[in-house]
Amino acid sequence: MKSSLTGIILLIFLSLAELPLSAQQAQPAPVLQPLQQPLSQPKQPPFWNEIAEFRKKDSVQHPPAGAILFVGSSSFRKWTNVQSDFPGYTIINRGFGGSGFDDVIHYAKDIIYPYHPKQIVIYCGDNDLASSEKVTAKKVYKRFVKLYDLIRKHLQNVDIVYVSIKPSPSREKLMPRMEEANDLIRDFTAKHSHVRFVDVYHLMLTPQGHPMEDLFIGDKLHMNEKGYKIWQKAILPYLDK
Repeated sequence: MKSSLTGIILLIFLSLAELPLSAQQAQPAPVLQPLQQPLSQPKQPPFWNEIAEFRKKDSVQHPPAGAILFVGSSSFRKWTNVQSDFPGYTIINRGFGGSGFDDVIHYAKDIIYPYHPKQIVIYCGDNDLASSEKVTAKKVYKRFVKLYDLIRKHLQNVDIVYVSIKPSPSREKLMPRMEEANDLIRDFTAKHSHVRFVDVYHLMLTPQGHPMEDLFIGDKLHMNEKGYKIWQKAILPYLDK
C-alpha cells in the first residue's frame, strides 16, 4: 500500500513537470534598466553663433592685413554700409549682438588679433551700463583699460580709436553714468599714445541736453542713416590713411 502511494505521488509530480510553461506559476518579469540619457551638449557662450559666422567668412576669404577694424556692439553691427561711408579705406566690421566689453575681450582672439589691423575703432560700454545698475562708470572704464592692455600686448602700437558711448532716448536715464564713463576714458586716452577719443555724445544732444529723437529708428536705441552720418563725420578725421 505504501509503495502504491509513493508511485502515485511520483506520477503526479512527473505530470506537473511536463505541463507547458503557461500552466506553471508565472515568473516575475525582469526589471528593465532605464536607458542612459545622452550627454547634453555644452552650453555655448553668448554670441557664439555670430562669432562662428565671422570665422566661416574668414575661412572663405580672409580680410587683408593692415585694414581698419571696427569692433564692438550692435551700433557697429547695424552700420551695414560702413565701408561705403569711408571710401578709400579698407574696413572690417566685427560689431556683434548686444555685446559689452567682456564679450569683446572674450572673443578678441577670434575677431581682433587674427586681422593684424593698422587701426582699431571701438564702440562699447553702452550695453554694459544697461545690463545692471551695479555696473558703474568706473567698471566700464576698467573694462576698457583691460581691452586696451590686451590689444597692446598682442598688437603692440596699433592705433586705437574709442567712440564715446552715445545717448539714446530709450536709455536717457543712463546718461549720467554714460557721461562719467566717457570722461574717464577720455582722460585715459589723453595720457597714452596711439589711442584717441571721438566724442559723438555731445553731437547727438538737443540744446536742452536730451538725445535727438530723429537720429534713431523705432526702438529709440539704434540709429538711422541720419545718426550714422553724424558718426561718419566725427570718426573720419581720426582714421589712419
